[in-house]
Amino acid sequence: MNFVTPNDEEINPFLQLLLLLAYAVAGAVIFSLIAILIVLVIYGTGFISNLDLLLSGDPGYITGFKIIQILSSIGTFILPPIALAYTERKKPNHFYSFGKPQLLLLTIVVCTMVASMPFMEWVATSNQKMILPEFLKGVEKWMREKEDAAMKVTIQLITVRSNLDFVVNLIMIAVLPAIGEELMFRGGIQRSLSKAFKSPHVAIWLTAIIFSAIHVQFYGFVPRMLLGAGFGYLYYFSGNLWYAIVAHFLNNAYAVCAAFYMQKHNMPLDKADEPIGFPWYGYLISAIITIALFKFFKDSAKRERKLD
Repeated sequence: MNFVTPNDEEINPFLQLLLLLAYAVAGAVIFSLIAILIVLVIYGTGFISNLDLLLSGDPGYITGFKIIQILSSIGTFILPPIALAYTERKKPNHFYSFGKPQLLLLTIVVCTMVASMPFMEWVATSNQKMILPEFLKGVEKWMREKEDAAMKVTIQLITVRSNLDFVVNLIMIAVLPAIGEELMFRGGIQRSLSKAFKSPHVAIWLTAIIFSAIHVQFYGFVPRMLLGAGFGYLYYFSGNLWYAIVAHFLNNAYAVCAAFYMQKHNMPLDKADEPIGFPWYGYLISAIITIALFKFFKDSAKRERKLD
C-alpha cells in the first residue's frame, strides 16, 4: 500500500521533474557563486591560481572546500524540492508527508541499519571486485582513477583537526545530505515518478539508480543503489519522509564517527573501506534479518496508520 498519495490537482509529474531539475541547476549556480564570494573573502584572489588545490580538498584550502560542499548541498538538494512544493501551492511538510515519527518505527529503522551492515559490506566488497571485459580496459582504468581521486577527497573531508571539525563534518556529511538528498530523491523524484508510472516499485528502483549514479562512484554503485531503494521503501511503507532521513543520517553519521574513532586511535583513514570480514553465513543472516525488519516496519507502519 502506498500512503504517499499525490493530490489530483498537481501539475504533470514529468513537468514536476523538469521543474525540480531547473530549480536544482539554478540553486547550484546561485549557491556556487555565494560560496566563491565567501572563499574570496577568506583567501583573497590568490586562490584562483590554486583552484585545482581548492577543488581537490587540499589541506591548505579545506575550509573553503567545506564551505563549497555545504552551500552546494543546500542549493542543489534542499531548496529545489522546497521550491517545487511552493510551486504546487503546498507547504513542504504536507507535500512530502513529514508526519510525527513513531518511536517503534524509529527503533526498527535503527535496528535495520545495524543489521544490514554485514550484508552491505559483502555487496560493497563484491562491487569493488568488478572487472570489465578486455576491450573496456581503458574505461576500467579511468573508473579506477576517478575512484582513487574521490577517495583522496573523501579522506580530506573526514579528517578531523579539532572537535569543531567533527561537528562540521557531521553536519556536512550526515545532516545536510540526509535532509537534502531525501527531499530531492525520495520526496521529489520518487514521488513524481510514482505518479508518472503508477507503480511505486518502478519509482523506487529508478530513483535508487539515479541516486547512485549521481554520486559518480562506480565501485560503490550497487551498495548505494540498494541503500537508495531501502530509503525509498521506508518512505513508501510509512508515507513519512522522516524515516528515510533518519536512516540516511545513520548511514552517513556512522562513516563520520568511524573516521573520528580511527584518527583518535592513530589508524590510517585509507583503511576505512577495508571489510571487517564475516563468515558466509554471517552475511546470509544479515540479509535475512534485514528483510524481516523491513517486513516488520511495513506491518507496523500499516498498523500505526490505522490507529491515526
